[in-house]
Amino acid sequence: MNFLTKTLSILLMAFSLSAGAENSTHSSGYTIHHNALTTDSLPVQVANAYGIQRSKTRALLNVSVLHDQEDGPGTPVRADVRAVARTLYGQIRPIEMYEVVEGEAIYYLADFPVAHREVLNFEFEIMPEGGRYPLRASMRQEFYTD
Repeated sequence: MNFLTKTLSILLMAFSLSAGAENSTHSSGYTIHHNALTTDSLPVQVANAYGIQRSKTRALLNVSVLHDQEDGPGTPVRADVRAVARTLYGQIRPIEMYEVVEGEAIYYLADFPVAHREVLNFEFEIMPEGGRYPLRASMRQEFYTD
């Protein structure tokens, strides 16, 4: 695993785990971690390697899906992840997610523009590989760009 791969994996895992329960959803034997942040937080090397523009006015959405295990941390699973963001005015923005596989870790990412103090309500529909029906999750995030 090279430096950039390790850095991205550590960074995304830290964002997933540091958020605590408020940024995860438990559903039908799975835990869905979801988080969003402005891309200026990313190290330059990571942003460049993955084609992500570093900016206070761009956000990165990160989703990971773990199959819960009784005897320890969950196992990352592939999934079809669909996301939309709703503004406080009711406008709907589809969010185009893409998969990143780094060793054992699997993440779904999207980057998109945001405005100062913009509040977005994210809604996720997730179909885990081998799952029987889609899982749903949601989160609310306010972005500070100044």
